[in-house]
Amino acid sequence: MAVALVPLKDLVEAKTRLAGLLRPSERRALAQAMVEDVLAVLASHPEISRVVLLSDDPGAHLLAENYGAEYWPETGFSGIGLNALLTEAAQRLLDQGCEALVILHGDLPLLRAEDITAVVREHRAGGELLIGCDRAGRGTNLLVLDRATLPGFHFGEGSCALHLAAARQAGIPARVVKRQGIGLDVDEPADLVALLPELEGCPERRTARMFIHGGLIERIGPALDSLQTTAEEIDEESRAG
Repeated sequence: MAVALVPLKDLVEAKTRLAGLLRPSERRALAQAMVEDVLAVLASHPEISRVVLLSDDPGAHLLAENYGAEYWPETGFSGIGLNALLTEAAQRLLDQGCEALVILHGDLPLLRAEDITAVVREHRAGGELLIGCDRAGRGTNLLVLDRATLPGFHFGEGSCALHLAAARQAGIPARVVKRQGIGLDVDEPADLVALLPELEGCPERRTARMFIHGGLIERIGPALDSLQTTAEEIDEESRAG
């Protein structure tokens, strides 16, 4: 079985690139809804024996408690920045006997149990470092690794290519995985344009309830429609050119 490690930044500072659409309280609520959806999948998954939430958000310990997860404060590590923190946390878990480690972000509102099943079983069968990329193929939303495939962490701009290149340079077998539930993270307004139609099919999720039943979609819907129309016009011009 595998252990899941979920790094979570302070929710007050989350999703600043959505500031043009969402109020500060709404951005915090969205970040919390998404991480709760992720934790709910992990907490009930038969392939996951343990979930660790790595964060310095003041409410992170309550989130962890609600989903039967362990809470590790960032202050318990010496590293500064996400990559340094993950290096220490991953090494600690591997030293504790973790056979397979799934590291994933908390802003994956479409994550499903079958996504976790697929990547854990693929790693078990092939022994590769699995890199779950975002929908653009540039960022990294998930890694599956063990002691033999522990990479140098390169989360940030262009991290998918960086993780793949670093693994190959170190002689670590690695492969990129593309799945909708792993690929759609939410950072920018365009991500909401892609997300909202998908949420209609999973109304039980906290993220869906926030938008659909909380009335938020009515307020920001016109702005998202305008954004989608502009994007379609740009695509048409590109194809015509």
